[in-house]
Amino acid sequence: MTRECAVLLPRVCAALADPRQPGLDDTCLEKLLDWFRSLTWFDPTVELVQENPCLTELITSVLALPDPSPSILSFTLQLAGILASSESRFQHLQQEKLLERLFGREGPRGGAAWEDASVRSAWLKGVHSMLHHLPALHCLCSTGGMDVIFTLQGDPSLFVASAASQLLVHMLTFSLESETSKALSTKDCDWPACAQMIVKHIKESLQSSSASHIEQSLKLLSSLFGSCFGSCYAAWTEVLWLDIAKQIESFLLEETVQAQPVLANLLLNVARSPAFCGTEGSFWALVTSALEHLTPVQAGPLAVGLLKLCKCPQDVRIQALTVLLQPMDCILRAASQPLECAGLLDESVSDPVTVESLLSSKTSCAGLLCQTLTHLEKLLSLKHLRVDLPCVSLLHSLMTILQFCNGFLSPSSPLGNTISRNLVNCFRVQKSALDVLAAFSEKKDCDTLIGSLFDVLLAYLQSPNTSPTVLKKTFQATSKWLMRLQELSSSNSQRQQTEKILEDVFVVLQKRLCSPCWEVRDSSLEFLTSMVKCLRDQKEFRQCLLSSEVLRLTENLLEDPESYVRASAVTAVGHLALITCFAPESPVIGNQYNKESIVGKLQEILSTDSEGFPRRAVISIFTKWLREGCTGQLEDTEQFVSRVIQTVERDLDWEVRLGGLELVEAFCSQTICQLSQCPYAPVSSAVTSSTPQKELLQAFCRAKLFGFLFGSLCDCDKPVGQRACDVLVGLRGHFYPMSTLENPQEIEDSPAGRGIAWLQRTLRQGSLAQNFPTDGGVGVDFQDPESMMLALGAIDLLELHDELNKSSDHVEESPQSLLQDILATVGTIEDNEVDCY
Repeated sequence: MTRECAVLLPRVCAALADPRQPGLDDTCLEKLLDWFRSLTWFDPTVELVQENPCLTELITSVLALPDPSPSILSFTLQLAGILASSESRFQHLQQEKLLERLFGREGPRGGAAWEDASVRSAWLKGVHSMLHHLPALHCLCSTGGMDVIFTLQGDPSLFVASAASQLLVHMLTFSLESETSKALSTKDCDWPACAQMIVKHIKESLQSSSASHIEQSLKLLSSLFGSCFGSCYAAWTEVLWLDIAKQIESFLLEETVQAQPVLANLLLNVARSPAFCGTEGSFWALVTSALEHLTPVQAGPLAVGLLKLCKCPQDVRIQALTVLLQPMDCILRAASQPLECAGLLDESVSDPVTVESLLSSKTSCAGLLCQTLTHLEKLLSLKHLRVDLPCVSLLHSLMTILQFCNGFLSPSSPLGNTISRNLVNCFRVQKSALDVLAAFSEKKDCDTLIGSLFDVLLAYLQSPNTSPTVLKKTFQATSKWLMRLQELSSSNSQRQQTEKILEDVFVVLQKRLCSPCWEVRDSSLEFLTSMVKCLRDQKEFRQCLLSSEVLRLTENLLEDPESYVRASAVTAVGHLALITCFAPESPVIGNQYNKESIVGKLQEILSTDSEGFPRRAVISIFTKWLREGCTGQLEDTEQFVSRVIQTVERDLDWEVRLGGLELVEAFCSQTICQLSQCPYAPVSSAVTSSTPQKELLQAFCRAKLFGFLFGSLCDCDKPVGQRACDVLVGLRGHFYPMSTLENPQEIEDSPAGRGIAWLQRTLRQGSLAQNFPTDGGVGVDFQDPESMMLALGAIDLLELHDELNKSSDHVEESPQSLLQDILATVGTIEDNEVDCY
């Protein structure tokens, strides 16, 4: 603790204990606790409380108050716990009998303040902070604290109940870690005293007639097995499991117990424990039983969790997959003719009638399918899935669900008719099914269904009943499958199929680009951009694009009334230009699509559009063009960059200015590559004065980069200044590779040197100097190569870099500042002592 803080702390403690003072903001109190946590973390000695008696005086004063405010009492409980986290400070506070009065039977838990959930929560947090040594653990167990924690497990406040459960997990783990002295044998083991109390409580709760007590203990067990206890104490995990396994099994078989969702989570956490690595034993039999007896909704999360485990026995893994696939199997069977019964599965884990009844119910059908589809998407994202998915049948089932949802399939079976009615226009299921459909594009064994699959996708793209959000998902899935289609287009028949599908897609796209709904126009443009990114080198795609009206319609949307659409149109036009304007063999498709016209329109948007989104999109596209070498010869590029940054530096949107710096960075990299002899090798000191270096500086000065970069260092938005500094540091590293920097003292006597000295002083003012001139009016010629070479060598850019990367609150959030603010809030400090921020 600094001397300044030690001087302020007694006044702060006195103010906190004074009931006449106005209540402090909880944020200030939390920051104060954070400060004490950091102090005690680095120094476990007793000196902190001995040298600052005001801390114990604060606790004593609050305890003496007849009716302390909940916020101050909560603060005091947490502060005492933090101070007692080391054994020496704990003993000191024990001698003062403070801890017993806070956390023992005499404490606040018998008073009116205990009714406030924040006080109960603070009591638990204080105990949790204190429990880092055995004396604290023994003290808590001997003063009835364990019963309080057990009671708070069922607290009406979820935050309090959760904190109580977390505390019990910590106590059991800490007890085993600190009190176990002999090797453990699963046949002959003695739990340490504290752990024994917790385990006894768990067993008694599981055997009680109270459903809430059972659920609390199951949640506690689930947290235990899911924490480091389950992974670090494998032998104890096994002992605990053997004690409760029979009871858990009985819960699975009793229909009256309402804790099945918690049971599924508990079994999954136990399965993750190293104690059950073997494939033998009763545990996996219990997991199998759970998969059979839990409802499909309850068993789903357990099944998908088991499939992610590498150590799960293969027969259990297959059973888990079967549970997940049952709803998809039911969909296929319901859609088939009664005699065909073409399903996914040969046999079911649980009664198929259960799944059928859930899918037949309007209230449960969508929920079950959305859960199943979410689980399938997770499985498809796994790199190594240790079971084979029946991809073709699953894809059939997915397409069937989508056809049910848009009403394009009329099944003949009664079950199919019921499910179809439940799913018509169900957006939730449509979106989930389309996500899974997109994920299936990565699977190689689904290619035989591509024709049918695109029929379903096109039906959604064409239907006026498709909602904008579902249409967006359809576009995303279509884009993924078009990429897959491109990979397959080798034979003539496949190329014809590809061409036909692309023609149909472009017909729909033309219609959607003219939609009255801006969300549809926006997602259509995003889809077009996605297609151009993936398919621009494909001949069939280019032909379909150039023979459609899409180019004209997209360019028209640059003037759309909705700014999001204008931004998406800018991005789409920018990517289309890579085909129509900048490709080596660009087709001649009319004067309106030439490079100058497109560049001019985008520059106009950059300089005149009233919204930030389109302007950001323009600068992003310009940067992309530059990186892909689309802006012509070096002289043309210099003029292009110069025009853009002169527009950007006046922009009020900091993200546009930041985009301008990214453009400058791309230009610098490209120019260095073009003019340097070996762009990837470091430049030796022997060539720093060579012709390429002079040409580089001249090119950068002609493009007016340096005025923009040095001006951006003083930008009022920190990310802009940071990026500008990064670019300048990179340039200095190129021009001064061996740290042969200029000496500012030696150059200050020259006219250029005096200007650079002014620049150095100005930059140190940071954003206060954001309006400094860049036209040379202060003796700095930002377009003079020699001056800029001197500036790069003389200005301490690394110091600026460190300053810009400091957190903006590095002063305001110092402990001293915090203490001053607290005193200012309670009115016991002079005005000139307060931080003004």
